[in-house]
Amino acid sequence: MTAPLDVTLANPRADRVKQVRALSGRPARLRHQQFLVEGPQGVREAVRYAADAVRDVYLTEAAADRYAEIVEAAAAAGVRVHLGTREVLEAMSPDAQGVLAVVRSDSVTLGEALDALRDPDGGRRGALLVAVLATVRDPGNAGTVIRAADAAGADLVVLAGESVDVHNPKVVRSTAGSLFHVPVVTGVPLAEVVDAVHAEGLTVLAADGSGEHDLDELLDVAGPAHRAERAPGTPDLAASTAWVFGNEAWGLPAADRALADAVVRVPIRGRAESLNLATAATVCLYASGRAQR
Repeated sequence: MTAPLDVTLANPRADRVKQVRALSGRPARLRHQQFLVEGPQGVREAVRYAADAVRDVYLTEAAADRYAEIVEAAAAAGVRVHLGTREVLEAMSPDAQGVLAVVRSDSVTLGEALDALRDPDGGRRGALLVAVLATVRDPGNAGTVIRAADAAGADLVVLAGESVDVHNPKVVRSTAGSLFHVPVVTGVPLAEVVDAVHAEGLTVLAADGSGEHDLDELLDVAGPAHRAERAPGTPDLAASTAWVFGNEAWGLPAADRALADAVVRVPIRGRAESLNLATAATVCLYASGRAQR
């Protein structure tokens, strides 16, 4: 091994194992203010980008050999690394693939997250692209949208209203490490989110199949060069934008759509009835990313 490791954990019924396993449930996560990161990709990104929040890393001997870079990065950051048997790691989490981390669930307010994107000396530009999930309940969808927002270059993700717990293990796994790349704010009512991003000068676009604006048509007239082509009231995708995406089953209620500056639909060219939430969000975020760049 390239880094010193703690004594092997061999008892799958040990208290430590039970305590780690309990973090798969929301009550333990709230009580201890910690959550699980399962699998090599998520743990690798946690150690690289959020080492200060990582409490412990657990690996099987085989995983420590295979993912030596995780061991090295954790040791360099002063993170405690533990070797455990395959049975121990599986008792901690059946989805760990031999690699698991316990991470402190530090929270950030929406105001703090927006402030961090600005520099009082003008050295930073503020938020250009924000993804807002309004009462999104499915953990796989929420995690995938966080991953897509990261890939599209978004500055911030907000899980508004009664959305799923961002530290739900399936959400964390679905982000594939992007949870440690882009700030995520939770538990803010949608109306407060809209007010806050409006105060930052962002346009708020609601993604909904009933939208009066077609996403492709907005791309055609995005940017200063096409200002004269845009009809009054037509949003500019090149402007700083917060996209609002609704619940998987019922979308965005009329009251939520009314909070937005415009409602935009993703065109359906084929016979599909609709796009799922994560796919529609990815298309919209990349459209804004393309227009802004």
